[in-house]
Amino acid sequence: MKKYLTFILAVIIFTIIHEGTHALIAMAFEEYQAFQVHPYGLEVIFKTPVAEREGIKWGFISGMSNMVTLLLGYLMFLFRVKIARLRSSFLSALGYWLIMLFLLLDALNLLIGPFIYGGDIGGIVVGFGINQYFVQIVFFVILLVNRELIAQKLLPVYGIKTKHPLFRPWIRLKENM
Repeated sequence: MKKYLTFILAVIIFTIIHEGTHALIAMAFEEYQAFQVHPYGLEVIFKTPVAEREGIKWGFISGMSNMVTLLLGYLMFLFRVKIARLRSSFLSALGYWLIMLFLLLDALNLLIGPFIYGGDIGGIVVGFGINQYFVQIVFFVILLVNRELIAQKLLPVYGIKTKHPLFRPWIRLKENM
C-alpha cells in the first residue's frame, strides 16, 4: 500500500488544483455555485446551465485549469533533477507522479474527453469560439511532446528503464538538449 500512497496523493493534489482552478475562475466571473464530491472525483457546479453558456468567460472558466496544470507540469519538469534527488524518497516519488499527471492528464482529458464525457472542451470551444477538433489536435501534439519528454528526460532521472512502447523514446533528441 505504501508504494501506491504517493500516486494516490498526487491524484488528489492534481484534482484539487484542477477543480480548484475551475472554482476560483468561476468565482471571479460570479458563476460558482457549489462543489460536489462523487465517487469518481470532484465536480464544480456553475450557476449557468450548460445550454445557456456563452461568452469568453466560459473559455477561461473551462480552460484555465488545463493551462495551470500543464504549466505546473512544465515548471516541475524543469526541476526534475532536484526533485528526483530530494532526501525524502516520499517527496521524490510524489514529485515524479505530479510531473507525470500534470504533463499528461489534461492533455488526455481534452483529447479523448469529448468522446466519452464531454468535459472542459465544451466551455473552451464556446468561450473562445474555436473548433473542437482544432483544440483536440493541439492537445494531441502536446500529449505526444509531453510523452516524449517523460520517456527521454524524466524516466532516466529516476533510473527507470522499460521496454514498454509507450514509455520508450519515439524520436531521438540531440544529446546537448
